[in-house]
Amino acid sequence: MYFAALLARTEDGWEASDTELDDVETLSDLADLAREASSEDDTVLVLIEQEDAWFGVVRIDGEEDPRIYVSDAAAAARSSYGEILLTDELLGRDPGGDDDVADLDSLDLDGTEDGEDEDGDDETEGGGSAEAVPHGPVGDTEILDDLGVAEKELKALSTDAVTEIAEALGASETLETVR
Repeated sequence: MYFAALLARTEDGWEASDTELDDVETLSDLADLAREASSEDDTVLVLIEQEDAWFGVVRIDGEEDPRIYVSDAAAAARSSYGEILLTDELLGRDPGGDDDVADLDSLDLDGTEDGEDEDGDDETEGGGSAEAVPHGPVGDTEILDDLGVAEKELKALSTDAVTEIAEALGASETLETVR
């Protein structure tokens, strides 16, 4: 099960909104959605969580490029929503290279690949993409430093990461209104 929310920082604190990612196909689409949530060039955080598997944070500051952190790239690679965040740049790959992540059409929305073994084997047909995606965190580990969540704390977050991030930001009550 997934949960995705936008937290936009305003003069009055954080405002939360539930977000539907069904129409989001690229990181650019996600960034545009986040920018629409803010009337100014304020900071907007997109928090995405798949229960007990992985979480991601996308930070948009005005028109700057999005900053991304994903807690477990290999788990996110098996998710259609994780695919949005796992850019070639984030994974340190050449754009358009032969080590692309599994085709989106082969993913179910529950985060598993069609025909995935019950033991969780994440080898893909042809032995390709699963090996190219690292297990563990990828991205900007300092994404929330100035907001009160240090790198060490971010890496230590686990099953209820979105709630813990919201608590550190002082936005837990705001987030709960959309959960």
